Amino acid sequence: MSHPLLFLDVDGPLNPYAAQPERRPEGYTTIRVALHPGRPLRVWLNPSHGPALLALPYDLCWATTWMDAANRWIAPVVGLPELPYVDFGDRLLAHRPDGVHWKTEAIVAYAEGRPFAWVDDEQSPADEAFVAEHHPGPALLHHVDPRIGLRERDFAMLRNATLS
Repeated sequence: MSHPLLFLDVDGPLNPYAAQPERRPEGYTTIRVALHPGRPLRVWLNPSHGPALLALPYDLCWATTWMDAANRWIAPVVGLPELPYVDFGDRLLAHRPDGVHWKTEAIVAYAEGRPFAWVDDEQSPADEAFVAEHHPGPALLHHVDPRIGLRERDFAMLRNATLS
C-alpha cells in the first residue's frame, strides 16, 4: 500500500528566502544557482531537511517552480534522492482570476484522488476550497513561513497528520 503524497515547495519551506538577507539561518548552507542567464540565485538549504523528510510516512514529490531542476540543485544539498515532480507546463506562474494559486489545480490532478499533504508558503483559503471541491481524498495544505522555513513543529504536524 502506498503512502500519501507529500508535495514539496522549495522557496519558502526549504529555502527561507524571506529571512533577513544578511542573516543565513542557523544550520543552513548557501548555494548559488544559475537557473537562467544573469545573476545567480542565493539559496539557503538545511542538510538536515532531507533525512527528516525521508523519515516521514509519505511519498515525496516536488511541487515547485524549480520542477526537475530541484533534483539537480536542491536534492543533493539536503540529502534527498531524485524525486518525481509536478510539471506545471504552461500554467507555471499563470494568474487565476478566482484567487486559486496557479499550482493547486495541477497538484490535485497529479494526486488523482490519492491522499496528500502540500507544504508551501503561498496557499490561501481559495486553495483549501478548491481542494475540498475537486479532490475526493484526504488532503492537508500546510503553510510554512518563508522567513523561517520548515521547523520541527512542521515535521511533527506532518508525522501526526491523519491522511489515510
